[in-house]
Amino acid sequence: MKSAWIRLRMSFVYAGRGITKLFQKERNARIHLVLALLAVIVAWHLGLSMVEWGLLVLTIGLVFVAEAMNTAIESLTDLASPEFHPLAKDVKDIAAGAVLMAALVALLMAMLLFLPKMWAW
Repeated sequence: MKSAWIRLRMSFVYAGRGITKLFQKERNARIHLVLALLAVIVAWHLGLSMVEWGLLVLTIGLVFVAEAMNTAIESLTDLASPEFHPLAKDVKDIAAGAVLMAALVALLMAMLLFLPKMWAW
């Protein structure tokens, strides 16, 4: 029987594999990563406060979590319904819509955080 520490360590290994697979498999996840890095660079140059950094990090995390859940849902849907089915299409569309909503929230947050500081320059 594996020890609790080994099982815990392996759960992190498996999660890391999942994150790696997400960025290998999903073009949109890579696009979100580039945009997140760009947002961090802009935030650094604008001198965001700790609270503003917290909001930015939470927003970036929201987008990545939504993208990961969307990818998992799409993969599971493809496994469960390899043939076209209208309900499978709805599931995939709704999951993709969740990512779009998260991305729009991220865009709004970027505007709220960055635009006042840019205008003040």
